[in-house]
Amino acid sequence: MAPPRWLLRFSSSVHVVIYRLSGGRLGATMNGMPVLLLTTIGRKTSQPRTVPLVYMLDGAAYVIAPGVVENPAWYLNLRTNPQATIQTGASVMPAKAQEVHGEERRQLWARVPPYWRDYQRSYRGEIQVMILLVKPERR
Repeated sequence: MAPPRWLLRFSSSVHVVIYRLSGGRLGATMNGMPVLLLTTIGRKTSQPRTVPLVYMLDGAAYVIAPGVVENPAWYLNLRTNPQATIQTGASVMPAKAQEVHGEERRQLWARVPPYWRDYQRSYRGEIQVMILLVKPERR
């Protein structure tokens, strides 16, 4: 059984504050997996929304997938506006999201953390997978 949404929102908010205040020294991992902060623009409010997410690297791309909530707000926000910002540790970078399908998704899914596969077994549909492409910094 999934925790109540209010508890998820509260713990997520606390995680974001701790991550930011510590420059990513605290909150950068969850159950041994790396965590980034994803900031999207709310599709209904046009306000920035930040959530901590477990991720996997695929080359230079950050791979993310919904966790315990089906079609969470961050996922719907990225589908509406793929421009986002991510923070890993103290680094904050602009990124663009792309949903992956077909063979690309199958290849990525073969390498995802066990946590994601465990969740897939209890989920009726196919878990969406997105990649975040970081824009190179201008020098």
